[in-house]
Amino acid sequence: MSRAVLQTFEEYQKARVTFVQTVADLATRPQNIDALQNAGVMVLLRPLLLDNVASIQQSAALALGRLANFNEQLAESVVTHEILPQLVYSLAQQNRFYKKAAAFVLRAVAKHSAPLAQAVVDSGAMESLVMCLEEFDPSVKESAAWALGYIAKHSKELAQSVLDAGAVPLLVLAYQEPDLTLKRISASALSDIAKHSPELAQVVVDAGACVLLVKEITNSDAALKRQVCACLAQIAKHSVDLAEVVVEAEVFPRLLHVLKDVDELVRKNAATCIRELARHTPDLAKLIVNAGGIAAMVDYVQESRGNARLPGIMTLGYVAAFSETLALAVVVSKGIPPLKDALINEPEDHVKAAAAWSLGQIGRHSPDHARALAEADVLRRILAVYLHQDSSEDLQLKAKRALKSVVQKCTHLPALEPLLDSPPNILKYVVQQFAKVLPNNVEARKAFVQSGSLQKLQEVQAESGSKLQEMVDTINLQYPPEIVQYYSPNYAQALLEKMEDFAPKG
Repeated sequence: MSRAVLQTFEEYQKARVTFVQTVADLATRPQNIDALQNAGVMVLLRPLLLDNVASIQQSAALALGRLANFNEQLAESVVTHEILPQLVYSLAQQNRFYKKAAAFVLRAVAKHSAPLAQAVVDSGAMESLVMCLEEFDPSVKESAAWALGYIAKHSKELAQSVLDAGAVPLLVLAYQEPDLTLKRISASALSDIAKHSPELAQVVVDAGACVLLVKEITNSDAALKRQVCACLAQIAKHSVDLAEVVVEAEVFPRLLHVLKDVDELVRKNAATCIRELARHTPDLAKLIVNAGGIAAMVDYVQESRGNARLPGIMTLGYVAAFSETLALAVVVSKGIPPLKDALINEPEDHVKAAAAWSLGQIGRHSPDHARALAEADVLRRILAVYLHQDSSEDLQLKAKRALKSVVQKCTHLPALEPLLDSPPNILKYVVQQFAKVLPNNVEARKAFVQSGSLQKLQEVQAESGSKLQEMVDTINLQYPPEIVQYYSPNYAQALLEKMEDFAPKG
C-alpha cells in the first residue's frame, strides 16, 4: 500500500518537474507567449515558487523571469499576482541557483518602467539583492547587480533607494573581481546610479570608483570598455568638481587611445566622455587640447557617421566656444572640413544642427576665425541649410544664429558676396559688413563692382527708411552716381525710354 502512495507522489513530482521545465523552455520563444498567458501560466507557476523541491522552484523562477522579460504587460502580471513577495522571501533562504533565478525575475520586472521598478522596491527586495552582492558565487552577484542597475536607471528616487540599501560600496567591490561579466554589469549599475544627480555621482566617486574605472579603459574586452567610458561620462557631466575628479584619475591619454578602438560603441562612449569633460570650463578644454585631444577628436568626427558623430561635433563646439585661442586650436587641427561635411551630408537634422552650432562657435571670435570658415565655403552651406524647406525648426534656428555670429565678424568680402541672395533677416548683417569695410578699402570697392555684387545690391528690396536701406545707401555713396545708376535694375529701361524721346539731328 505504502508503495502505491509513494508512487503517486513520485509521479506528481515528475509531472511538476516536466511542467516547469517545459514552460521555461516554451517561454524562450516569442510565438508561445500569448498561448502561455491565455492558459493562465502565472497562477500555475506561483505556488511552484514555494515547492519543496529546489529544482522546481528554480525552474519556476526562470520561467517567470523569461515571461516578465518579454513585455511590460507580463511583468505587470507578475506584480498583480503577488509573486514578488514570494520571490523575495525565498531569495533570502535558498541556494545560489535559486537566488540567481529570483534576481533574474526581479530584473525582468524592474527593467520595463519606473512603476514596476518601484513595485520591486516596495516588495522589500532591496535588502535581499544587496545581500546577494556578498555571495561567493560571481553569477549570483552578477544577477543582483543587474537587477539593482535596472531599478536605479529609471529615476533619481529609485537610484536613491539603491544607494540607501548600501549597494554602492558592494558594486565597487564586485567591479574589482576578476570575472569579466561581473565587472561589466557592476560598471553599468554604477553608471545607472551616477547619471541622475551630482549627489549620486559623488557617492560613486567617494566609493573609489573613478580610479578603478579609468584603469580598465585599456582592457581588451570591448563590452567592458563601453560600460567604463559610459560610467565616467555620467560622473563627469554633472559639475566641474566631478569632471576634475575624472581627469585627476589620469583618464588622459587612455581615453584618446580608445577613440581609435575597433568597436564603434567604445569609440562613441569615449567621445561622449570627452565631450562631458570639455563643456565645463576653459581650463578643462585647454587640458584636452594640450593632451592632443582636438586632433584625435577631429579624426573621430571624420571617421564616424550618423549619431556616433554627435559627441565629437559637440566637443569641437564646446572647446571652440571658450576663447579665441581654443577656437584657433580647432581650426589648426583641421576641424572645419569634417564639421562642414556633417552639415552637408548627414541625413539627420539634429546632427546637422550640432555641426552648424559648432561652426558658429569657431567663427564668432574674430575676423581671422570667420575668414577660416569663409575660405572653406562654410557660410554658403549654412545658408543653404537655413533656407532648405525640409530643415527642422531647431536646425534653422541654429543655422541662423551661426550665420549671424560669423558674418558679423567676417571682413573677407569675397566670401560674403554669395550671401547677397539671403533673406532680409540675414541680408542686413551681410550688407552691414560691406558697409563697414568698403569705405576704407579701394581694392575691395573695385572687386565689389567686378564680381557683380554692386549690381546685386541695387536689386535688394529694402523698405524705405529701414536700417538695410541706410546701409545700401552708405555703400552706394562710395561710388560715382553714374556707376550706381548703371547697375540699377531699371537702368536699361531708362535708356530705352531716352532713346524713344531722342530726336536725331539732321
